[in-house]
Amino acid sequence: MTDKLQKVLAAAGYGSRRELEQWISDGRVQVNGKVAKLGDRVSPDDTVVVDGKKAKLLPADQRIRVLLYNKPEGEVCTRSDPEGRKTVFDHLPRLTGERWIAVGRLDISTTGLLLFTNNGELANRLMHPSYEIDREYLVRIHGSVDDAMIKRLREGVLLDDGIAKFSDVVPGERVGSNGWYTVALMEGRNREVRRLWESQGVEVNRLKRVRFGPIFMPSYVRRGQWIELDDKSLADLLAVIDMSVRKKQRQQLPQDRKRWDRQLKRLRSKGPASR
Repeated sequence: MTDKLQKVLAAAGYGSRRELEQWISDGRVQVNGKVAKLGDRVSPDDTVVVDGKKAKLLPADQRIRVLLYNKPEGEVCTRSDPEGRKTVFDHLPRLTGERWIAVGRLDISTTGLLLFTNNGELANRLMHPSYEIDREYLVRIHGSVDDAMIKRLREGVLLDDGIAKFSDVVPGERVGSNGWYTVALMEGRNREVRRLWESQGVEVNRLKRVRFGPIFMPSYVRRGQWIELDDKSLADLLAVIDMSVRKKQRQQLPQDRKRWDRQLKRLRSKGPASR
């Protein structure tokens, strides 16, 4: 069974299909010793070289996996940190012959829902602005917030990297000088939630992502814990980005289902996480 070269490389995490099509056109990719061209198809038995290095390709029927991780404060979204800080990859289950790819980032002070996948094309689509996947956050604000401020945040504010806005702002509980808000936005620029609020002269002193597209943070997944998405949740995620995959790639094997059931039982036995 063969697939288009750019699709195979995208699944292996080398970049988006569009980027890889350009790489192929630029002569940066070889297949079985020959410079590749657009339209080439490859199988797992073919030897693919990118920029002089042999590419590690995934099997055509490799099952797509997605983990939901509850990121604690103080962890960085990188595989290794020169300052020796803990990373979000430290607690994830080990993979053989493949790797976890983070779907976007959360800054060191932000907690909550972070997705990881073993499929590069899925990761690229989930992060691409064209799919307009909304992210929802629970945020605690220090300072006074009025209706005019909320209106500006919904209509758009000019930041250093362009106009940004929340697609929704819902006020919640207020305790003293701090107020809770639920906000949503359709992109994931660097520190965008914090910068939007700070543009209005207030301080964000707590920030937690609670939803990414159709995926919500379960109450039983505590900080520093993970759970793999089940078949239905994975199908919901694939539908949002209009990504069609083989049935074998999106269904848990019996042994995987048993491991998922055991993990779910362990997480639920510890009770719901606090806000």
